[in-house]
Amino acid sequence: MNELVRRHTTLTGADVEWLHLLVSEWQLLSDLSFADLVLWIPTWDGIRYVSVAQMRPNTGPTSYQDDMVGHLVPRGRRPLLDAAFDEGRIVREGDPEWREEVPVRVESIPVRREGRVLGVIARNTNLLTVRTPSRLELTYLQSASDLAQMIAAGTFPYPGEQVDMDAAPRVGDGLIRLDADGIVTYASPNALSAYHRLGLTTDLLGGHLGRTTAELVPPSRGPVHEALVKLASGWAPRQTEAEAQGGVVSLRAIPLKPKGVHTGSLVLVRDVTELRRRDRELMTKDATIREIHHRVKNNLQTVAALLRLQSRRMDSDAGRLALDEAVRRVGSIAIVHETLSQTLDEQVAFDEIADRVLAMVMELSQDGQVATRRSGSFGILPAEVATPLAMILTELLQNALEHAFGPKAAGALEVSALRGRAPASGTGWSESWNGGARPAEYLLITVQDNGRGMPEGFDPQQAGNLGLQIVRTLATGELGGSFDMVAAPGGGTKVVLEIPVP
Repeated sequence: MNELVRRHTTLTGADVEWLHLLVSEWQLLSDLSFADLVLWIPTWDGIRYVSVAQMRPNTGPTSYQDDMVGHLVPRGRRPLLDAAFDEGRIVREGDPEWREEVPVRVESIPVRREGRVLGVIARNTNLLTVRTPSRLELTYLQSASDLAQMIAAGTFPYPGEQVDMDAAPRVGDGLIRLDADGIVTYASPNALSAYHRLGLTTDLLGGHLGRTTAELVPPSRGPVHEALVKLASGWAPRQTEAEAQGGVVSLRAIPLKPKGVHTGSLVLVRDVTELRRRDRELMTKDATIREIHHRVKNNLQTVAALLRLQSRRMDSDAGRLALDEAVRRVGSIAIVHETLSQTLDEQVAFDEIADRVLAMVMELSQDGQVATRRSGSFGILPAEVATPLAMILTELLQNALEHAFGPKAAGALEVSALRGRAPASGTGWSESWNGGARPAEYLLITVQDNGRGMPEGFDPQQAGNLGLQIVRTLATGELGGSFDMVAAPGGGTKVVLEIPVP
């Protein structure tokens, strides 16, 4: 819509926002009318109309088999459009049109905002299946007529109403029609079934919907807020939920003011009991998973504390160093679980983890005066990648501090990350990831120092201590990536990791 309006019309940004609000709501008008809707806007030169949006009904057959969005028609070809736009009134005159042997009744509804007519809604009803309407259909059509008059007057949609249209009840879910006093004049079978789910044992017809709804809410849930009574009475354009006897019903009220006077209301009703039950189950599972991560983190921190105590009681320097390395490894895993315990899914922003791992390694290696820095972004990573990657980063940083710089030596250590498209085959990548095709994205990580460099003849793929063995195993085996160590330009060592991102 934005592109069509920008290209063909002179509407302002506020006008376009009004049209977007209308289009977000007009499924309601389409379903109540059993008709297709097409929004036509006059072009900047005033000699044509351009169709910028289209809606088909869920309650009846369509009148348009083809997509109408983007079509241009000259003024004069469709007289009902001209009359509605020029005179600012709903136009219903004229005989039905025949489209592919289907009779179609065409009506035009002007779209008004702040006294100006922005465009016209063409309402097209397929008459092929017309029959004597039922009470439900008559209520639908009367409600559609009221909404059309409000659109023509510029009083619908309600600009201040915040409604999640994906979760809001629709016409087919259940509809209740109220008079000006909030008394039910009609309730569809689906709406009545939804209220029976709340514990209603009588009929809704003739009762005050607000008071009836309030009486169904059990006292154990606390005092009933006046807003529920007001909303269920149809006086405010709002959406809420009522819960009773294990049932949950979503309510959306739409006041009807076709001539500027409140004449009644529509209340759309949907039984969302099963949806809310599944939502609660998912919330419980999410909370359980976060609690598990929190407990794992606590247990790992306890293990690290015990190792640290044992290290302080060691007489052997080699044993003490080994326990200190174990503390760092356990700590890196604990950091990942702590981050996972604060998220709603198994995804983590790894930049924070990298910074904490870097701080932890430097805190436990305070002998030197090495300046550290991180550049680039790791992005969001799944837990199955984040945990081994945190261990890899810990080992590489510790290895650099131990072997690149001497005791009390100053230097610089930088960690960088880059995410992008996967390189071509033959660059050291694993040809599969989790049993499937090679991924479309990769993560390139470098750890570079300006220290003494690698010894002569050092082979990073074969030689090295336990830390490098862990890095090779995790990088190439568990993560399906590649690992290499090369001489850094200007001296020092550069470690390069390429890891597929699922």
